[in-house]
Amino acid sequence: MAAPDRPRRVTLDGQLLGYWEREALRLEALAAAARFAWQRRRFLRKAEAARAKAAPSRQREAERSPESGTNPS
Repeated sequence: MAAPDRPRRVTLDGQLLGYWEREALRLEALAAAARFAWQRRRFLRKAEAARAKAAPSRQREAERSPESGTNPS
């Protein structure tokens, strides 16, 4: 198994981004299986809130990426 050129840097923002994205997907799956419309709406609102919580971490990760040209050290 070949090692990557550079080890992937795991940051708190990266972990948070992954968590909130997984949580949004989980909530959407619950919404799809919900029996009542009010349950479905609530799960979808929670999924939207989870994605909103992921947005700041996504922005910071984008700023931190080597393609952006900035490297906060």
